[in-house]
Amino acid sequence: MKVNVQSKKGLRTTLSIEIDKKFIQQKMNDKLNKIQSEVSLKGFRPGKVPPAVIKNQFGKAIYGEVIDQLLKETSNKAIQEKKIRLAGQPKIDLKSFGEGKNLNYELHVDSLPEIKLKPFENFKATNYKIKVENKIIEDKLKEISEQHKSFTDKKDEEKANSGDQIIFDYSATVDGQKFEGSEGKGVQLELGKDLFLKGFDQQLIGAKKNDIKNIDAILPANHPKKELANKKTKFECKILNVKKPEKTEINDKFAIHMGAKNILDLKRIIDSQISSQYSQALSSITKKEILDQLEKAHNLELPKNLIENEILTMTQNLKKEEVEKNQKNNELLAKSRIKLGLILNEIGEQNKIKVNEDEIKSEIQKQIKGMPGQEKMVYEYYQKNPNAAQSLRGALYEEKIINLIKSKIKLISKDLSTKEAEKVISNFNKPNKEQIDDIKSKQSSNNKTKSKKISKK
Repeated sequence: MKVNVQSKKGLRTTLSIEIDKKFIQQKMNDKLNKIQSEVSLKGFRPGKVPPAVIKNQFGKAIYGEVIDQLLKETSNKAIQEKKIRLAGQPKIDLKSFGEGKNLNYELHVDSLPEIKLKPFENFKATNYKIKVENKIIEDKLKEISEQHKSFTDKKDEEKANSGDQIIFDYSATVDGQKFEGSEGKGVQLELGKDLFLKGFDQQLIGAKKNDIKNIDAILPANHPKKELANKKTKFECKILNVKKPEKTEINDKFAIHMGAKNILDLKRIIDSQISSQYSQALSSITKKEILDQLEKAHNLELPKNLIENEILTMTQNLKKEEVEKNQKNNELLAKSRIKLGLILNEIGEQNKIKVNEDEIKSEIQKQIKGMPGQEKMVYEYYQKNPNAAQSLRGALYEEKIINLIKSKIKLISKDLSTKEAEKVISNFNKPNKEQIDDIKSKQSSNNKTKSKKISKK
């Protein structure tokens, strides 16, 4: 095999590769001998078919297989020989080939740029710390107590008021006819929340135990049965019981019921949860500060094929006119992503950063714990989607690199109240809000972009 550098322009290298016809013929003979030991043709004993007969029947196919295999082997060998750090899939351009001829082809290769990392000890970033106000914690406690309120029976003659709980059976009809799901037993409804059908609650106010109440309602527009959507419906409700809410005492007993050790422990858990919500968004701001400085400090030539592939990924669900309209912005964003990805990867390689399987499993377990009631769904998602686990590995790898950078730069600590944190997050998101909303509306199917919205709830 002869390998010559035919041209080199920037990160694009064209290699000229020639494979001697004698070497190709040897590979052909090896293939023929292998097929001879396996093939069975009419008129010949197994393993005794003459090579000439095999070549006559399968010659073109065998030659094609041999050339395909040689192209793979020799192109990889040529890239290694020239010590090219490959960026994407190389392109092969056949020049001359055929039985009894040398194989000549060109290999067009895009290589990764050489990255000389700049020292980032002079970088600065803000390390935000959240102080959750007592009022917010108390409000959250009240909200939790409202969600977990208990009810006691009212007297038989007492009427139901807004906030009371009614237990009832119902039978419903549309145009006088029963339908699938038209009957319900032991339905529990807290009046005033309007959670059943619009206006349904209001018609049950004043009801007593053992009453029969006739109620008119309209089935929802998104009813599973299309023929029943927006249909006027008559409900006959048998009131089984009426209950009034009990005042929930927010104390140690309530905290233990919620899974905490005592009320102080429950408050600490709430504090931690709210802080975590803000911290995730604020950490993104700190990360952005670091990435901006990294990008500014390094000047790289970027492989065109990587930029083109990144733009395709970013715009795959957009209409052609939208892509053309935002072509310049898309290219700038793609370049920024590629550049930062290469820089971060270089930092990771130089510092021998790895993500092991235990770390991935630990992160999956953390996600499972954060989604009570959906543990099985999360676990099965990662089991059935190897790419999801690979993406998780990438996210953990990047997080490790960012944490390494944080350990070496000057972090300026800044304490924030929740109100101050909301303002910082809002100001951070504001410049991109319109763009983010636009992208979200067009790419909601694959959830490419997520805006960070913090709520005290």
